[in-house]
Amino acid sequence: MKIIVDYDLCEANAVCMDCCPEVFRVEEDDTLTLLMDEVPKRLRQKLEEAVRLCPRQALRIEG
Repeated sequence: MKIIVDYDLCEANAVCMDCCPEVFRVEEDDTLTLLMDEVPKRLRQKLEEAVRLCPRQALRIEG
C-alpha cells in the first residue's frame, strides 16, 4: 500500500510523524519526507490514524 501526500495542503504539523515515525519525517525546514514508497500492511493501523488525525487532511492511503 502507498500513502499519498497532498503537499499543497500539508503544513508539516508532525502529527503523522507522531503516529507513524516509520513512514513520516518532518525535516528541520518544515517539509514532510516519506521514508518508504511501499508501506507494509503491518503499519496500516498507524497509517489510518495518521490520515484521520491530519489537521489539513493532506494524507490518503492507496491500495
